[in-house]
Amino acid sequence: MDPVIVVGAGPVGLSLSLALTRLGVPCVVLDESNGQEDTRPARTAVLRQDTAAFVGRLGCADTLDSAGTRWTAWRTMRRRRLVERVAFAPQSPDGTAAPAAVSPVHLPQHALTRALRAALADEKLAEVVTGSRLAALEQDEHGVSAQTRGPNGTWWRGSYLIGCDGPRSTVRKLLDVRFPGRTAVERHAVAALRCELPWPGEALLHRSPPRHGGGPGNEVSARPLADGVWRLDWLLPPGRELVTPDALVARIRDSLAGWTTESPADAAGEGGPDGGGAPARGRGHGRLVPPYDLLDTGVHTVHHRLARRWRQGRAFLAGDAAHLLGALGTQGLDEGLRDAENLAWKLGLAWHHGASEVLLDSYQAERRGAVAARLRAADQALPLLRDGRSARWRTMLPGTVRGRSTLLTDGHLGRGPLGAPPVYARTPLAPPVTGGPVVETLPGAAVTDVPVTASDGSVVRLHDRLGRGLLAVLVAPGTGVWDRRHWQSAGLMPRLSDAVEALPMAAEILVTEAYPGAAAHTVLLVRPDGHLITTLSGVRPAEMAACADAVRGRAQGGEYDDEYGSGHGNEHSNEYGQEAVAGQGRRAEGSGEAGGSVGYRDGGAGEDGVGAGGAGVDRAGAGGAGAAGGADSVGSGEVGPGDAGVRGGRPGEAGPREGGSEETGRREDRLRDTDPGESGSDEAGSKEDGPSAVDPVRTSMFHSEDD
Repeated sequence: MDPVIVVGAGPVGLSLSLALTRLGVPCVVLDESNGQEDTRPARTAVLRQDTAAFVGRLGCADTLDSAGTRWTAWRTMRRRRLVERVAFAPQSPDGTAAPAAVSPVHLPQHALTRALRAALADEKLAEVVTGSRLAALEQDEHGVSAQTRGPNGTWWRGSYLIGCDGPRSTVRKLLDVRFPGRTAVERHAVAALRCELPWPGEALLHRSPPRHGGGPGNEVSARPLADGVWRLDWLLPPGRELVTPDALVARIRDSLAGWTTESPADAAGEGGPDGGGAPARGRGHGRLVPPYDLLDTGVHTVHHRLARRWRQGRAFLAGDAAHLLGALGTQGLDEGLRDAENLAWKLGLAWHHGASEVLLDSYQAERRGAVAARLRAADQALPLLRDGRSARWRTMLPGTVRGRSTLLTDGHLGRGPLGAPPVYARTPLAPPVTGGPVVETLPGAAVTDVPVTASDGSVVRLHDRLGRGLLAVLVAPGTGVWDRRHWQSAGLMPRLSDAVEALPMAAEILVTEAYPGAAAHTVLLVRPDGHLITTLSGVRPAEMAACADAVRGRAQGGEYDDEYGSGHGNEHSNEYGQEAVAGQGRRAEGSGEAGGSVGYRDGGAGEDGVGAGGAGVDRAGAGGAGAAGGADSVGSGEVGPGDAGVRGGRPGEAGPREGGSEETGRREDRLRDTDPGESGSDEAGSKEDGPSAVDPVRTSMFHSEDD
């Protein structure tokens, strides 16, 4: 069988390729670059516990330890007051720390990419072809053909193709998939510098810092990296303000002087060291700036976009090619790695054993639904968090004093509606088995990383065994003090071994002393990507087999009708623009009406143009943050999507583009489905007045992904 073609050699494409080769699936990675990753200290990644474990299983655990940093605590400040401090437990080998208490891993993205490249270079089933730009794409019922240009230009034949080629994805364009959403939702000035701050090892979110005026919408965050390096982010006001080198240096000096002369420890009554160095400028009033070494700078523009389809035949989209998000601490790379982990085991089954349409469609249903919920929550929360109107917040969240700060903290730390790992509660792969014993993990949610004993007697963490097949986890208190030779042949183990051996797909038995909320003799069935299938009371061979069939997509006849509108024959469309084939011609009750969430719905063929992309919509496209010649890019360039450094671009398809007023571009609330950085100015997504993007009646930011 032909290999799988992966287009793009960023972290998502490399991770997906590595995961496939570990499953025995050959891969060809088409890399447009020369294979050398630029060193950008200001471009970093924050990996939550599940995505860090996924990267570690791919052979990059040493890089996470050496180049990454786990924070000791997270501080949330408002003006001069410490609002909240979340202390993190160290990642202990026995897994006793609760998942919410484990710090994210913060590391430079170039270090992660280089580690993934090195791991892939050791895989015999993988081939990375540099200098290969995708030019054409053809599909048939047996596979995909891809033509590349460049030194290695030729036709490549693959069984499947995945576009991991970023926000300006060539694969997405060749598939003619729309990419509606918002552009320039937020802009941040970014700096990486080496210095000493009063709270070593702790990350900080400072809202309304006094030295920056103290008004609503002012934020600065400081996240530690290895070797005494810090990444600082300042939320920029909406509009066309250019961040000059002098302006950024002034921000750095103001922030450092404020923290070291009146540190968060001082504000909390704990005392703290005084900073030293040169006099501060601007609002510093003569305060001292501690010594620092500026390493890298940039402007990071946050876009919110969602591809209308993530699968078309044998071609798929993943990572930034499928979605853009990043406000309120939500990290796009985190979601991209979840895409890779979700798709890898499904393509592994398809490549080795064939796959039903249900299994292949489940990737889009699960992952697109989860990202859409995250974007919807961010769109609803942003106006409340940024406008400073406490009355509106109390209307949405009565009786909550620290609601805004808590929501921000949750988003940054991977908790709550803005950051928690997704729950695939209504997946098309849901088993027919219901009514099992209740544990703290919901069906479809990611399992807790408890210590387990493998069949060879080794004690490992549960997440270390993910990725290859199903896991049957038996909760058996007391087995830790027994010799393995005794408990493997006693109690439920012989019957469980027979049941697992008879399953229609590969599976492994693990034993744990305890699982949160689980009674003794509970059996948890876990998917290869770590999401709970179901729980059983004891060993039930028939129900276990039915669950395995459902996970393979074999239990529902090959077609389904799911809440995300991606099934066959589904005649409705959801508010984020995913329509069924039979849904063409239905009215798109466009996002943005009555203040609803905007930007993830587009007017399709036969619709009456209510959604973004419909007739008469005039919107500057997803422009990058940079001005021509890099006027809005400080130092060595921008960070993240929108780094082309170009303002303007091709004219729009509906309505005037050139010579239009700035007010028109800023008040318009719907977007064409253009790609980030290709057209429009960087202020197109800002909106100083007009209706809010929050609809407290239709949907709530506190709904789960399956609402």
